This record gives sequence, C-alpha cells and structure tokens, in this order.
Amino acid sequence: MKAVFKRELKAFFTSVTGWIFIAAFLFLFNLYFFVYNLSYGYAYLSYPLSSITFIFLILVPILTMRILSEDRKLKTDQLIFTAPISIWKVVFGKFLSMTAVFSIVMGVICLCPPFLSLFGTVPMAESYTAILGTWLFGILSIAVGLFVSSLTENQVISAILTFAFLFLGYMMNSICTLISSNGNLLTKVLGTLSISDYMNQFLTGTFDLAGIVYYLSGCGLFLFLTCQVLQKSRFHAAVKKVKAGVFSTGLIVLGLAAAAGLNLGVSKLPEQFTSLDVTYNDLYSLTKETKEYISGIEDDITIYVLVSSSEKDETLDKTLKMYQSQSKHIKVKYIDPASSPQFYSTYTDTEPASNSLIVVKGEKSKVVDYSKIYETSFDSSTYSSQTTGYDGEGQITSALSYVTSENLPQVYVIQGHGEADLETEYLDAVEKMNLEVKEVNLLKTDEIPKETAGIIINGPTSDFSKDDAKKVRDYLSGGGKALITTNYAADSSMENFNAILSDFDIRVETGVVMEGSSKNYYQYPFYLLPDIQTADATASLDNYVFVPDGQALTNLGKKEDELTWTKLLTTSDSAYIKENIQEMTTYEKEEGDKTGQYTIAANVVNNETKAEVTVMSSIYTFTSDIDTMVSGNNRKMFTNITSTFQSEDSNAVSVPVKSYTLGALTVNQLTAVTCALLLVIVLPVVLLVTGIVIWLRRRKR
Repeated sequence: MKAVFKRELKAFFTSVTGWIFIAAFLFLFNLYFFVYNLSYGYAYLSYPLSSITFIFLILVPILTMRILSEDRKLKTDQLIFTAPISIWKVVFGKFLSMTAVFSIVMGVICLCPPFLSLFGTVPMAESYTAILGTWLFGILSIAVGLFVSSLTENQVISAILTFAFLFLGYMMNSICTLISSNGNLLTKVLGTLSISDYMNQFLTGTFDLAGIVYYLSGCGLFLFLTCQVLQKSRFHAAVKKVKAGVFSTGLIVLGLAAAAGLNLGVSKLPEQFTSLDVTYNDLYSLTKETKEYISGIEDDITIYVLVSSSEKDETLDKTLKMYQSQSKHIKVKYIDPASSPQFYSTYTDTEPASNSLIVVKGEKSKVVDYSKIYETSFDSSTYSSQTTGYDGEGQITSALSYVTSENLPQVYVIQGHGEADLETEYLDAVEKMNLEVKEVNLLKTDEIPKETAGIIINGPTSDFSKDDAKKVRDYLSGGGKALITTNYAADSSMENFNAILSDFDIRVETGVVMEGSSKNYYQYPFYLLPDIQTADATASLDNYVFVPDGQALTNLGKKEDELTWTKLLTTSDSAYIKENIQEMTTYEKEEGDKTGQYTIAANVVNNETKAEVTVMSSIYTFTSDIDTMVSGNNRKMFTNITSTFQSEDSNAVSVPVKSYTLGALTVNQLTAVTCALLLVIVLPVVLLVTGIVIWLRRRKR
C-alpha cells in the first residue's frame, strides 16, 4: 500500500494533474477569500468555503478521472491482479494519494484564520470546523470519483460520470422538494444521498458527529465497491464469473446494509450527544436558564411551525430540536400553510409570516411571528437591512413561560405629562419577559395598585400634579419599582416630579452634560459615551452605551442609612455642564461651566421597603435609532433594568438576543490589494508554471 501511495502521489506531481488541481482550487478559494474576508471584512471562513462547493464538483473529476481508468486503458491493471498485494491495499493507496493532494490545499487554507486574526476577532472554532466539513466533503467526493474511474477505461467518461454523480448528490435536496414539499418515504430514502446536508452543518458552526460518520462511512462504502469491481475483473472463466458475481452481490448488499445501519444508529442518538455548537456566540446552544426552566415543565406543549419541512429555517430548526431533546413534554410539528391555509385561525386572527411559531398548551397559546426571531438593523450607507441578532431561544422560552403562567404581571407606562411613547422594540422587550404593558393616565386612576410589577416614566416635559406625584410616591413607598428617564427640555419648574426623585436622594441638575474627553463622546461633546460601572443593570454590556443630551444626577446624601445609591454610568473627570442650552454659542468649556465627573444613570434601592428606582438622564437613550449606534447595548441595559420588575417567585425567564455575527475585520486597502495580487494571481501562476516545467523536463528525458 505504501508503494502504491508513493507511486501515485509522485505521478500527480510529475504530471500537470496535481498542479492544475491545487492551482485552480487555490485560485478560486483565494478569489472568494479576498472578496468576503479582505474586502468586505467578514470574519467567517465559511463564506468563501461555501462559495467554492459547487466548483469543487468540477475540480474533483480532474483529480480522479485517470486514477484507475488509465490502468484499464494501458492494461496495467493486470499487474494489480497479479501483484503480491491485496486489492483493498491498492485501492486504499490510490485513495490516500488523492486525499494527500487535496489535504495540501486544505492545509494552506488552515493558515487563513490566524492570518485574519491580525485584523480583528476571528471565530477560530467555527473556522476550523468549516474546514473539517469541507475536507470530509472532499474525501467523499474523491471516493466517489475513484469508484467511477474503476468502471471505465475512458478518462473523459470517468470525469463526466463523476461530475454527474456528485451533482446529483449535491442537488438531491432540491430534487426531493420537487417530488414532495412535505416529504414522503421516497424523499426520505433519496435524502440519504444528499452529500451537502452535513457539510452545511459544519459550515454554520456545528461539529456534527453524524456528519463525520456519514462522510467516513460513505468513503468506506465507495472504496469497498471499488474493490468489488476490481475483484470481479480478476475472473475470466465463465464458471468463476458466476461465483464471483454471487460473491460480489452478497458482499455489496452486506456493505450497503452496514453503512445504512451505522448511519441510522447514529441518527437515533439524542442531538445533544451528536452535535456540538462551536459558534462564537453559542448560537445553537440553550442557556443554563432555559435548560433549568425546561426541566421543570410537566405539561405537554406543542410548538407548531408554519412552514413545510423542506422550506424550514435551518437555524431555527436546530434550536427547536434542542428544546425537544431537553424535555419529553415539548413536541415540534411542521404545518405546511399550502396544505392547511387556515390552521393559524384557531389561535390568532392575523396570518403570521412563514416560519412563525405557535406555542400551545391546552387552550392557552402564543404566536411568535418570524419577524421577531431575527434582529435587524438598517444600514443607511447601503440602504439595506442587515441581520444583527438571533432571538430564537429568547422568543421560544418567553412563549413557553407565557403558556405555563397563570397570571401576567402588569407594567404601567405613565402618560399625561408629555411623556414620550416607548418604541415598539422596547415594548417588545418588556412583553418578551411576559410582563403585560398598560398605558395609564394618572388623572383617570385612583391609585397605582400595589401588585403592579413596575412603572415606566419616560421623559415627562411638564410637571406632575401633586395628586399624580402622590400616587407614584405611595406606590414606591410600598416597595414598588420604577424606570424613569429625564428630559433636558422639560419645563423649568418640575417641583412635584422632582419630589418623587428626592425620595430616593436624586437631584437632576439643570442643563446638559458635555464631555471634555474625546474618548467619551461621539462626534459632539453632548453625544455621551459614558464609563460603564459594575452593577446588575450593566452586567451584560460589552460595548458602549450611547446617551445623547444627558443630564447630571446628584446624590443628595440625606438618607444614606436608608438607601443604597449605585452609579451605573459616569462621565470622565473633564466633563462640564452647559446650563442654558437655548443661549449656548459654543460646545467648548467656558468660564462658569461646572466641571467634574457626573453620574448619568443611577439605581437606588430602599433597604427597608425594597422599593427600587433606576433613573436614566436622557429621554433619547432608549430609542431604536440611538440603540443601533451601539449594536443594541442600550436595549440590553433597558432589558436588564426592567427584568427587575419580575417578582422573585416568578417562573419567567428572559434570554437576551444573541449577536448574529462578529464585528467586521479592519483590513486597509493596500493590504487587501497586495494579498489579492499574491494569492489570486501570483500563487496560482507560480504553481501552474512549476507543474508545466516539471512535466516538460520529464518529457525530454
């Protein structure tokens, strides 16, 4: 076997075949590598790898077309039959030689993640899992090509048939969809021939044991079939042909059964034992909080997915499978809207989008529209939307919590004093925690009920009446919770509103805070990027919080024994306050401007009553446009604050949105162009010229 391996490997590099394969593969890969990773700045190697998958179907036949066909044409296959070496060693040696050539290419690609890490954060585990998946896909394709090469002595026919076989396997999912969109026995059988399914798992960040078994068993099966073809060619006598035919047929059936049985056995294993989430953000894994919650579910719950199984969202499907594997009480069923167009009407009057979910427990249900599964942001420079977050787990866990809860706590959004409306994204964030949002005008209610989970006062512009302020103060004195934002443009006299804050030793200073340190503002001194202090409200923040037109919050210090006063966001020591904004003529610090470090957001807890108030000194902080500037960090802080509205005995679980992608790599134009010239042009040309020179020198000998 070793001799066969060396002979074939040498043949690839003394002819142009091996050099053409390596040069062509690297040219195409490097071209996509330049576009996606160096030009667009994507940190994921799966992008260029997935782009060359189809082209790979064309390159493999170049590598495999002569490996056995040439032996049959030149009659050198007779040497194989008479050599003192078993057929399987010959076949395996030839297979290893082609795998070695392919592995050289993949070895070069393995250098890409460390190279990209010079320009930013790269998901190493995802990158090398994608490389592994591509390598496994490649060696299976090589095994198929080796088998086809054993069937004919014509290299062209061998190449065409290899491409046809691989193309059929590559397109099998589409073929199955054409046969039946809902799936049937035939499509299930044909689906096992799809060679791209498991590769997609590796490319999207899943280390899949079932995929490894599928590709390796597929290689073994085609090598076995190749051995059977060659074994049968040894016999020429008619009687021996019959015996060999019976012998080969029996072994082939046995081999097919063994491969099918092995893959079937692995597919029956629970997914948590066969799949490992290697994504940078644990995209496909369930959080500890969700797992603990699921373990306590005792009632049967069905999650209906409004889409045919052939058109399902693969990422969402992975998440749903994780829920199923964690609890025997959770079932997932796909409902094809084409077959059951009115299925949704039992649960909602409005038709949900395709891939939406309906979570049902008994007579209680909740619809999770597909638009809430992914978080998007609008890029004004390209006028296009980009997916920035995945909230599959968060929305599903919230829906499960909803259908298993008897009563939903209420959150009052106070109105009637010029307060700004909470935007939809922020209302959704509260409702995701299974808190019922209710807008309340204090003029029309006698009191804020003690059982109210919390209140939100969003930047009032006019003062509260004494009666309204008393209702709020009475609620808070009974242990209530509140999120309050302030508005620098509010009336100059806010005596009653300020009295609510003074109960918690908070005073809002007149004017707008300007930042003197360039590290702590964006574009203008009043676009604050304050320092984030350690607290529960800031625990999950991994970047800036953006606070435009913030005001200074002062600790009055009158009730230090009664209150716990915690700074959440602070300026640098060089910040200053512009008190009269209407008459301001410059952003620069002027004589008379108060200077120092200021608190921009604070949390205060009454140690006796457990009342809790969080104040954000800008009405703009919790708005979508501002939140987009810091990749959702403002909304994370809002969610952290409002999560305290849940009672300690509540079974509600809130899972934050998971970031969908890493930040872009920073590659300057000169570096990108230089790499493009070297990788896309120089390297392939050098390899090709080297191969031609070696081949010509060998021809002259």
